[in-house]
Amino acid sequence: MKQEIINNINLLGKEGSHFLFVINYDGDDAYIRRLKDIEPEECLYDFEGMSNAGNTAIDRHALPSAIRWDINAPTYESYERSFNIVKGNMLAGNSYLANLTCKVHVSCNLTLEDIFHHSKGKYKLLLRGDENRGRRFVCFSPESFLRIKDGRIYSYPMKGTIDASLPNARQELMDDKKEAAEHATIVDLIRNDLSRVASGVRVDRYRYIETLHTNKGDILQTSSEISGLLPHDYHLHLGDIIAAQLPAGSITGAPKKKTVEIIHEAENYHREYYTGVMGIYSDGCLNSAVMIRFVEQDSLGMAFKAGGGITAQSCCRKEYEEVLQKIYLPITAEKQKQ
Repeated sequence: MKQEIINNINLLGKEGSHFLFVINYDGDDAYIRRLKDIEPEECLYDFEGMSNAGNTAIDRHALPSAIRWDINAPTYESYERSFNIVKGNMLAGNSYLANLTCKVHVSCNLTLEDIFHHSKGKYKLLLRGDENRGRRFVCFSPESFLRIKDGRIYSYPMKGTIDASLPNARQELMDDKKEAAEHATIVDLIRNDLSRVASGVRVDRYRYIETLHTNKGDILQTSSEISGLLPHDYHLHLGDIIAAQLPAGSITGAPKKKTVEIIHEAENYHREYYTGVMGIYSDGCLNSAVMIRFVEQDSLGMAFKAGGGITAQSCCRKEYEEVLQKIYLPITAEKQKQ
């Protein structure tokens, strides 16, 4: 991560400031503001109820009677080309888990503001910045990144997805050997990352299921909880602590450094802020998220960025279909009818 960004966050932590940070995937661009200095016209956030978005704003962004959500899906052949680059590196022993993503343009009759106000999500962010720098987007992420509370640091990697409407979906997800291996790999990677900044790192909960509600129906995803003990002066080094975990293991792979190189070769676009991290620090506590479930505005219109984990056991067709499944809005049918 760029040293200027690290220093900025370290200084804010040392001051005891309450602040928001949004860091792109490459770690070379960031939006960092004290909470009191954030103008709603520039940025809106809602992190599990900590928000600068008033309820009255929803009335000003009433939804149309029907939401149009048309996906200009990438061809299977184009996805297969990227998949084969990743799979070939795995067969050569260069990687054993990689998160392959793509950019998909969509046609939608909602604005980014509409999506922010009406979508459901543990972590929501709307940044109305410069689209040429990837800074005009809305994110409704279900995946926690780092939490700090009472001197402990926590991470919650999310790996493994299935359509909740399938028969015996929960059991099928838990019994899937590919998903289980992928999850085990990422948990081990996160344990190693946390050990760089904390002691006594342990897995508190392993592979539990969460339900996500979308405009296309519910999906199930598996997560784990990993934690460690921070040094007593951790607030002086918040920037270094965050930098030591980036890019996030769940959206890169293992071994991380080589897999990042493979991803760069395989993906034919720039992630920019997608799969970066966003978070709030307040009163000694940190709450942050990985920026997945991401819609941006670019020169061609609205685009959704999505991906999934690839292992040596992965089937290209199944991974392609999983990516398409993740291109959704977390707005339920009940919300659409309002």
